[in-house]
Amino acid sequence: MSVFPSIVDAIGHTPLVEIPRMSPNPAVRLFAKLEMANPTGSVKDRVAKALIEDLERSGRLAPDSVILEPTSGNTGIALAMIGRRKGYRVTLVMPDNITTERRQMAALFGAEVIDSPGALGSNGAIALARELAAGDPRYVMPYQYGNDANPRVHEETTGPEILADCPDVDAFVAGLGTGGTLMGVARFFRRAKPGVRIFAAEPLPGDAVQGLRSLDEGFVPEIFDPGLLDGKFLVSNRDAVASLRELVVREGIFAGPSSGAVLVAAVRVASSMERGTIVALLPDGGWKYLSAGAYSRDLDEMEGDLEGGVNWW
Repeated sequence: MSVFPSIVDAIGHTPLVEIPRMSPNPAVRLFAKLEMANPTGSVKDRVAKALIEDLERSGRLAPDSVILEPTSGNTGIALAMIGRRKGYRVTLVMPDNITTERRQMAALFGAEVIDSPGALGSNGAIALARELAAGDPRYVMPYQYGNDANPRVHEETTGPEILADCPDVDAFVAGLGTGGTLMGVARFFRRAKPGVRIFAAEPLPGDAVQGLRSLDEGFVPEIFDPGLLDGKFLVSNRDAVASLRELVVREGIFAGPSSGAVLVAAVRVASSMERGTIVALLPDGGWKYLSAGAYSRDLDEMEGDLEGGVNWW
């Protein structure tokens, strides 16, 4: 289908593109699921749509309700866009050191943005959002970290899209953020094609990243089930940024730092295989990170930012 009744209905149906120049083994085919093709430019469009539809079905939205959500950017931007289209007020709690583009996009779609301490990352945003929700009955928090609508939308849409486009898939790689993408796709493949292995890209403990999270930082999303993973790979900010630059040069794909992290993990999986097919889900595009110099600054000069000065993923 190429004609949709609204921008919200255009979410999903993203392309799968082979990226042979990124594979370390010519006998291992590597494909990228380009989630930057969603309307606001990230995989979180799927999640935001599912979260709002879940609120609608449950009857939790009153005329004076305000949708409140802690976010590193992409989920908030998607909630703001869908809220604007559907007529809902949206307030986002975001770390104060996210990139300028993410903050501007949220505001462009009409969301109120409340800052949380950047040094506390996503955990700080979650804590502040919970405090705000407890103190004001108008706030309704869909809470992507604990809402089964998050993995369910990937089980119902992302996984089936991958299998339809790539029936020979042997392994799936995605970033570990809320856990929704990994859990939902894993649940689908455990049922539809049990032999597919599921791998996570996880940031190094201590890296102040957004979008992905280290489970060693003290918060494990309620929707996350480690038993659905076949393995995980720790990836540094520096390696993630280097990989996204390589992706631009080799394949002409302009992706974000978390996509770089996913590719680092996918290459490691490919290096361990004699042959086969890997699908790597690239969660967003690169334009939201231009102001931070992700594509232009010397990596050595960026060392302070890469070690925690900017929320990259």
